[in-house]
Amino acid sequence: MSYQTLKRAVNTRLEIKKSEFIAYAYPVTSREQAMFHVEQLRGEYTDARHFCWAYIVGDPDNTTSAGFDDDGEPSGTAGRPILNVLQHKSIGNVIIIVVRYFGGIKLGAGGLTRAYAGSAQAVVDEMILSPYVPMTQIQILATFATEAQCRYIIENLGGHIDDVTYSKQVTLTATLAEVDIEPLRERLAMDGRVVDNPEN
Repeated sequence: MSYQTLKRAVNTRLEIKKSEFIAYAYPVTSREQAMFHVEQLRGEYTDARHFCWAYIVGDPDNTTSAGFDDDGEPSGTAGRPILNVLQHKSIGNVIIIVVRYFGGIKLGAGGLTRAYAGSAQAVVDEMILSPYVPMTQIQILATFATEAQCRYIIENLGGHIDDVTYSKQVTLTATLAEVDIEPLRERLAMDGRVVDNPEN
């Protein structure tokens, strides 16, 4: 499973035959998050005519969730072209929203399709992408003496500690890349043990 995700939100602006197309891209991990951004932009650009969007949650080639909306533009001229750009570029966990101000000149179906695809492409060109890394949460049981070493190993592998509970022993809850679970097990064999990996 290899695809790209967006590091941070970006936006661009295109003018086509006096219509203004303002494209925004946001990293998202759920449909709810994606819709939150659409509503936010509706609140910001209250006088805009259309808010067309497409999102992909998960892997763009085998998506768990994708959606698009033409928001009043002729069917198939807005949301689908935006989605096609995302799929073609293999970008997941992202929404692109294009805010349109109508400039008085009709673009026709072909012109609209090109305008929305062009807006999506323009915002993709601004993106800083990074490879998607599946993360998993694990729990490690350590002694008070080995807690610091466990923390060091987790952080050294690029993971982070989510929670720590102290009783007779120390339970560390950590999140790290799935591919690093095995190296973690090997390195912890001396200092603690991986108690629970919900994935396995």
